[in-house]
Amino acid sequence: MLLSLHVKNLALIEEEEIEFTDGLNILTGETGAGKSIIIGSVNLALGAKADRSIIRDGAEYALCELVFTADTKEQEDKLREMDIPSEDDGTVLIKRKIMPLRSSQTVNGENVTTHQLRDIASLLIDIYGQRENQTLLSRGRQLGVLDDYAGKAALETKREVGAHYRDLESLREQWEENDLDESSRKRELELLDYEINEIESAALVDNEDDLLEKKYRKMAATDKIRAAVATASESVDGEDGASEGIARACRELSAVAGSDETLDGIAAQLSEVDGLLSDYSRAIGDYADALMFDPDEFRETEERLDLINHLKEKYGDTIAEIREAEETRSAKRDTLLDYETGRRALSVRIDEERAQYQDCCMKLSKIRKKAATEFAAKMREALLELNFAHVDFNVDIRTNEENGDSTGMDKVVFMISMNPGEAPKPLDEIASGGELSRIMLGLKTVFAGKDGIHTFIFDEIDTGISGQTAWKVAEKLGRLSADHQVIAITHLPQIAAMADTHFRISKDSEGGRTFTHIEKLSGDESIEELGRLLGGASVTEATMTNAREMREMAAETRKKNNGAES
Repeated sequence: MLLSLHVKNLALIEEEEIEFTDGLNILTGETGAGKSIIIGSVNLALGAKADRSIIRDGAEYALCELVFTADTKEQEDKLREMDIPSEDDGTVLIKRKIMPLRSSQTVNGENVTTHQLRDIASLLIDIYGQRENQTLLSRGRQLGVLDDYAGKAALETKREVGAHYRDLESLREQWEENDLDESSRKRELELLDYEINEIESAALVDNEDDLLEKKYRKMAATDKIRAAVATASESVDGEDGASEGIARACRELSAVAGSDETLDGIAAQLSEVDGLLSDYSRAIGDYADALMFDPDEFRETEERLDLINHLKEKYGDTIAEIREAEETRSAKRDTLLDYETGRRALSVRIDEERAQYQDCCMKLSKIRKKAATEFAAKMREALLELNFAHVDFNVDIRTNEENGDSTGMDKVVFMISMNPGEAPKPLDEIASGGELSRIMLGLKTVFAGKDGIHTFIFDEIDTGISGQTAWKVAEKLGRLSADHQVIAITHLPQIAAMADTHFRISKDSEGGRTFTHIEKLSGDESIEELGRLLGGASVTEATMTNAREMREMAAETRKKNNGAES
């Protein structure tokens, strides 16, 4: 159930809050007062595309907040599955902040993506607007409607159908990819043999490339190393090198040894340096003696590296990847060598998968046909209650066993006749705007007890209807709201009279700015609003009497409906 809507800095709304009730909530107002903004704000809060132009002039951001309470344990369980944090009182607070460059959304204080927001919305509320009429005309959508009505069995079988279809398509792709004539297969084998032999003949060793790189760098730099070693050795052991100077210093200090303890300590340090230099001289001499350059070895190392790098360019960035490429090509070669056997095995797999797909499709068709009979009967009943003098509604299911897709092999078309003597025709070919509105309302009432959603919003469900038909639509909304929360925007007094809670949306100007306001009406105020809807610009006493009578008639109808349901 939707408990409240809070809107700030959105279009003409500076800041407004609506606290909804259970039952039938009606919103009325003059044309242009901002009724569409209310539904728009709900859609925005639930993840609809946001545009910076909706931010009120002069404001830094727009804010839409919805407070729901979960109505069923199933809703609570699904929200937990989505990792939505729960409040102690079971409420769900959805907040969306829209800024010029971005928007953010949270649920109970936790950041969520727009996709998550829409998934949450699908659990809590069903919003109907004029755009939904067109989706009902789509035959693909009609198939989805039937599957939704058929329920869990259809949806689970449909998932199985989709899985088999994807597997079958994958096998068909393999068949097409491996469809080679004899000459093509021979060319492919020759190329594979060449590439496998190229890798095998290289006799690669693990980490060989790293060791060769290090060896190559040293050998390539031998001349520079030799020159550096010679200079370093001369600097220490040459005629004016450090070794001679330190040795002379040691002799001088040893001549006065014992004369002063401090000087003796310094002499000891210098003696250690003399020893380290001797070790250094031996080490660098040994290194220089061992530093040999073999041109043949250098050439062999360079050629080996060139070979490995060539293989890397063709087959992979590492020796492990090159070996993996060899294994892949060996497997493909084996397949081609036993091509006919492989083709026969693949053909068997395709036939088996096609059979499983077709079996699942036929199972799904049976579920759909069984559900279609019940669904059509309930739709006929619902439409007759909406002032269709005559209606024949059927679901035409045509199964093509030679063709199909991830939804199965069925094509579904809603067929309807609204005139005696006329054969039913596809819904998308004959229904007018007003008829579609009533058909959609009938559809919603048929689904009301099946989808677990408690809250419905109808944005001008009354488009294209008037008179007795409007009263029938009002009665239907009244019955639906007996065990659901219904929020409806309307311009018809017949529907507004059925309200449990009535809100008026108005627009006024102040200080050079325009503001949209929403107020909850008392009983007398609601009757006054009914008078405005009935009388337009001129509201007479006779109009007000008519409004009161309409309100009383609606109350009696609600009472009768509630009595019938109990």
